[in-house]
Amino acid sequence: MTEPILSLPAAPASLLAADGQPLFGRYAGQVGNIDWSQLAAPFSRGALWRRFHHKRWHYVALCTEQVFCAVAIVDLGWTSTAFAYAFERRDGDMLANFSQDGLPLVSAKLANHAGESSRFKTKGCDIGIDTNGAGSYELALRCDYLEVDASFGPSPAPLLLATGPIAHGSVHATQKSSAMPLRGEVRTWREEFKLDGGVASFDYSNGLLARNTAWRWASAHSMELGFNLQAGYFGDHENALWLDGDLIALGPAHFLYDKKDLLSPWHIFTEDDMLDLTFTPEGARRDNRKMMVAASRYLQPIGTFSGWVRAAPDQPKRMVTQMMGVTEDHSSRW
Repeated sequence: MTEPILSLPAAPASLLAADGQPLFGRYAGQVGNIDWSQLAAPFSRGALWRRFHHKRWHYVALCTEQVFCAVAIVDLGWTSTAFAYAFERRDGDMLANFSQDGLPLVSAKLANHAGESSRFKTKGCDIGIDTNGAGSYELALRCDYLEVDASFGPSPAPLLLATGPIAHGSVHATQKSSAMPLRGEVRTWREEFKLDGGVASFDYSNGLLARNTAWRWASAHSMELGFNLQAGYFGDHENALWLDGDLIALGPAHFLYDKKDLLSPWHIFTEDDMLDLTFTPEGARRDNRKMMVAASRYLQPIGTFSGWVRAAPDQPKRMVTQMMGVTEDHSSRW
């Protein structure tokens, strides 16, 4: 059994030491600019290799009792893309499901760390994720059949910073938030939703990844409790629990589900005996693509988690009941 890590060190100002070696680990707080160009051996790579293997994404989730929205801007190095959707919880309807590819070096401007702004703009689509530098954020989106004006933050709980090596790639870093107070509005072709009183969370990731990359992911957040779980290309580096304002590292996560029916219940647990959940999907966003030089298979079910979590194996279990969030099954050749 993996022993729990009950407290995390403060995030460093940079992910590289003076000698160019990456500072692998899990930390609490926000790192500064992420620049992999100064990596030292054995992690260093040439500029051309970095261009095609450098992957960055900025993802925001917005959740209320009525609606769940997700927005992402993705820079793949050789191209860019964005997606957004709005899922109505009452009827289980996907009211909007937008995706758009962009031009490399033109359509997307990805932040160099989670405290900077990201933008995606093409004809008919404009998405901006902006920050005031003090832990508060704004999301403005104008796309076909969907508009969002949201503000959220600051986070009452520490951000997670995780960084580690990547097999057949080089290095990767990610910043995750737990729940932040949310305000604003979502407008779809059919209905408008107030976001006030809901919660927002974000995922900012930046790394030099392998040509073939796959993962399973789970994320859900309330003001009292939240979790982020991943199994796949990044191991257990980003597995974390937020509980009453504390950030707690979790061990390896296991995702048990029917790959032929991903909308059937999922069983998710960690090896450290600190989390055991059942996820019940209510709907999903799918996006499967096959191109000349790349391919991806993407499914993000939206639903509820029930089960329990705890701060340590010898601590009482905290029950989780129908907590809204997402899982993900994703594989890419990029």
